[in-house]
Amino acid sequence: MSNNTEFPFAKARRITPEEVNQAKIAIQKQFGDEYIVLSKDDDYELVSLKINPKIIAWAKNEAEKQGINYQVFINNELLKLCS
Repeated sequence: MSNNTEFPFAKARRITPEEVNQAKIAIQKQFGDEYIVLSKDDDYELVSLKINPKIIAWAKNEAEKQGINYQVFINNELLKLCS
């Protein structure tokens, strides 16, 4: 057995749009309707904010529980307020 930890990129293939959709459906089923998957098709604006460190710590903790990035978590929470 090889001890090589490098990913064999030369043998890798791109996932199909259908596989992307299947993954989105699986994520939706696991995390529910309030979970939002960011894609490059979505319209997002890059901003810089000063946020209290307590909020960042809370967001990182909650995001870790959900297995997502804390910035995605914050975005999801703000979108809930807009609905």
